[in-house]
Amino acid sequence: MRIRLVSAVAATLLLAACAGTPARNGKTAAAAAAPAAADEAEIGQLYTRLDAAVERYEGSAELADAGERERAAREGNAALDDLRAAALRCHQLAGCEEERFLSAFDGLLRRDAPAAAATADGEKPDGENVQSEAGESSPLVSDLPETARTITLLKGRPLAEVIAVNEPVKASIEEWLTQYRPNLIQAYINYQYLRQLMWPEYQKAGLPEALLFGFIAKESGGKVHAVSRSGASGPLQFMYSTGLRFGLSTSNGFDQRFDPALSARANAAYLNEQLRVFNNDLELVLAAYNGGEGRMGRLAGGGRARFWDASVYGALSPETREYVPMVLAAAWLFMHPERYNLEFPRIDTRLGEVVLPRSMSLAELSVCFGQEGGSRDGWFRALRNLNPAYDHQIGLPPGTRLTVPNVLEAAFPRVCAEGPWQTLAAELHAATMPQVAVASAAARGTSATAGGAGRSRYTVRKGDTLAAIARKHRCAEVREIANLNRLRAPGYAIKPGQTLQIPVCAR
Repeated sequence: MRIRLVSAVAATLLLAACAGTPARNGKTAAAAAAPAAADEAEIGQLYTRLDAAVERYEGSAELADAGERERAAREGNAALDDLRAAALRCHQLAGCEEERFLSAFDGLLRRDAPAAAATADGEKPDGENVQSEAGESSPLVSDLPETARTITLLKGRPLAEVIAVNEPVKASIEEWLTQYRPNLIQAYINYQYLRQLMWPEYQKAGLPEALLFGFIAKESGGKVHAVSRSGASGPLQFMYSTGLRFGLSTSNGFDQRFDPALSARANAAYLNEQLRVFNNDLELVLAAYNGGEGRMGRLAGGGRARFWDASVYGALSPETREYVPMVLAAAWLFMHPERYNLEFPRIDTRLGEVVLPRSMSLAELSVCFGQEGGSRDGWFRALRNLNPAYDHQIGLPPGTRLTVPNVLEAAFPRVCAEGPWQTLAAELHAATMPQVAVASAAARGTSATAGGAGRSRYTVRKGDTLAAIARKHRCAEVREIANLNRLRAPGYAIKPGQTLQIPVCAR
């Protein structure tokens, strides 16, 4: 019965928090217009009440163990009432960390769950049908929504304490706020246009949005077509083999690691799998994502050691030691920008659609749209991100439907469907750089019979796309490769083992 009371209180708090939490960074329009100063004194008193209530509740458990059940019930209920009242007051105060209260409820649930399966004399309490087999926890834990448990992994007391006292995370916050501030802002802008594609996948998996943003900021900066030197690809930088494990394959020549929604789904599945492996230790899971779960499993003993333990931290590569606090810091700044004199731009992220009246490429659209709607950096990145299956240099056939920011849907007939800007964009796109003849086959390390003068051969490997192959060969363009090999637009389907002719040029 005690665990049901705890879960009911926690659910009440969660619903209150959700009802008052805006979709993005925690500020309502009214709050943004007139931000309230944090009452540090009252917030400190609420945290003291929190600690006292938890201690009182734990004392009631000791009374129950001693056989004083009525007194234990009175003490436990009073402790929960005070904890709930303090939590609801916290929800009303700017700067008060509601996650501390969710974490406290979560801790009480986890501690009481094994004991809730049966009473001391072996009878099921109150006639409830409670499972008591070895290794099973009480189904009453399900009274608390999964989101209440998973949110504590990022927003709960453990992470809040790390961010408050851990020097590497503080140093990473400084990095984001100084030399990498432009990167953080641009990652936020890119993510906002992708949000309605990616965030629902995290919601369904019960994972916090701030963590998704932390990944994007550190991994790709919100560039859907990002490819690392090691071959990790997409907004969340999946290696090909790991992507396959979580459903990301190649479909009609398109590498699904570049699909924002599918990559977010795969990332969420990976995280939930590894959270189970590493006993919900988020830092270890982040380290596994960057440095490999096998290595982290060996170093941390499946979650028995912590990421910050010298035996683990000291054995990691410098890249992984830097990666984990940078992801945590970006996630924390996403949740609390106002605490760090950081302001993310307000963006109209509604999406629209345009239908091409003639053959046009995404590059041409980027030119003719210019800085429409006041976009300082233009629309190239948003257009590519929202239409990841198309190479930006390839002319798309008439009738192609493209997803665009809403402001561009209204502007399209005026600036891009026809007129001087469309003409200029087509002229610029048709321009080509002069081709330089190959001095000798040896100069490019290719055989004179490798496929004719000025050509080499390339065997398609798993995970390859035509655009990626063109980038590898530098002097080859997607259209040239497609024409040489008679590949059809817009998909340019290729398959592993296929041999392609690749144009080459002098260095």
